[in-house]
Amino acid sequence: MKKKTSYKPTASKFSILRQLCNLIPTHLVPKLARETGVEDHARTFSPWSHVVSLLYAQLTHSLGLNDVCDALRLHSGPLSALRGATPPPKNTLSHANRTRDPQLAENLFWSVLGHLQTLQPGFGGHHTPRFAFRFTQRLIHVVDTTTIALMARSLDWAKHRRRKAAAKCHVRLNLQSFLPGCVIVGSAAEPDSVRARELCANIHAGEIVVFDKAYVDFAHLADLAQREVFFVTRAKDNLRFRVVRKIQDGRFANILRDDLIELTGPAAKDYPVGLRRIVALVEVDGEMREMVFLTNNFIWSAQTIADLYRCRWRIETFFKELKQTLQLADFLGHNANAVRWQVWTALLAYVLLRFCAWLGRWSHSFTRLFALIRSALWQKLDLRSLLESCGTAAGGGRFLGQPQQAYLAGFG
Repeated sequence: MKKKTSYKPTASKFSILRQLCNLIPTHLVPKLARETGVEDHARTFSPWSHVVSLLYAQLTHSLGLNDVCDALRLHSGPLSALRGATPPPKNTLSHANRTRDPQLAENLFWSVLGHLQTLQPGFGGHHTPRFAFRFTQRLIHVVDTTTIALMARSLDWAKHRRRKAAAKCHVRLNLQSFLPGCVIVGSAAEPDSVRARELCANIHAGEIVVFDKAYVDFAHLADLAQREVFFVTRAKDNLRFRVVRKIQDGRFANILRDDLIELTGPAAKDYPVGLRRIVALVEVDGEMREMVFLTNNFIWSAQTIADLYRCRWRIETFFKELKQTLQLADFLGHNANAVRWQVWTALLAYVLLRFCAWLGRWSHSFTRLFALIRSALWQKLDLRSLLESCGTAAGGGRFLGQPQQAYLAGFG
C-alpha cells in the first residue's frame, strides 16, 4: 500500500496574526483616527494598538479584559512587530472602548472591505442558490436583523424587555458574494421598519431585495417600486386589500393562490398601485407551512417568488458564523460605544478570515477555519500554505453551514 504523504505548511517570517493585520493598509487606521477625532484623545495607547487588541479578542474568543490584556502582555515581543502595537493595561483598554468614537471601527470595516474587493475583484465567490441561476445578471440582497443579548445592568440605551437588554444588528447581505452591503447597529427596542430605508438606500434599479414582514413599510415599498427595485416580502396578518384579478385559479403544486391586489384602508395612501399576493406552502423545519408573500413583480412565476423568499434563510448562516464563531457573546464593555466597537471589530475579523479563505480556496466550514487560525495565531507559518495544507479533505467548494442551527440558547 502506498504511504500517504502529509503536506506541511511552509514557514514564514511573519506570524499568522501579523499576516492578517497586514491586510489592513498601513496608513488607514491613523488616517481614520484623525478624521474621527480619536487621535486627539490617544496618548500612550494608540488607535492601531486598540484595533489590534480587539481583533485579537475576536480571533482568540477572549472572555474578558484580563484575558486579552494578559495574553498580549505575554506576547509583547511578537506584538511589537505589528507596526509597533503595544499591550494595554486592563483599565486603559476599558477606557478606550468606553470613550473612543466607534465610528472609527465602522469606517475601518467598510474601508478594508472596499480595499480587499479592489485588491481581488473576485473576492466572495458565487453563493447564489442553484434555483436562482436565472438571476445571474441581477443582484439579490437579503435584509434581516439579529438580536445580540447583553447584560441588563447599566444599559439604558439597549433596553429590550423589562429585565433584558439587547442590541440589534441590521444587515443587508449580497447573496452573490455573501458579504454585507449595509450594516446598522442599534437598540433592540427600535422597530425593524424604522431602518428599512437606510438598509435599501443604495440598491439600484433591476436588483432584488428580500426581507421579512417586520421591515414592511408601505411608503418604503412604494419608494422601491418607483426606483424599479423588485422586492419580495411576507404580508402581515392584518393586511387589508381587495382582489383585482386572479392570476392563478385554484391550487397548483404548493402554490395555493396568486392574485393581483390593491390595498385598502390607511395603507392605500402609502402604496396606491397594484401588488401581487401569493399564498404558498413552504417547508420549514421539515413541516409544510402556509405563507403569504407580497411582491411588485408580475412576470416571474409564483414558485420563483416563493423560492426567492427562501433565499432569506441564507442570511441565518451569516449570523451563525458571526455570533457563534466570533466573540459576540461575552462583551469587553457594556456601554453603547464598547458594544459597537466589538460588533464592528467582529465584522472586520469576519471579512479578513473570509478573504484568507478565498485566497486559500478553503472548502470547509467557517468554524473550522476560525479554529485553525486561532490555534496558530502566533506561529510563523505562511497563512495561505496553512489553509491549503488543511484543505485536502473533501469539501463543498464553499463555506458549509446549516441555517436551522443559526442560534444558541440565550442569543435571541
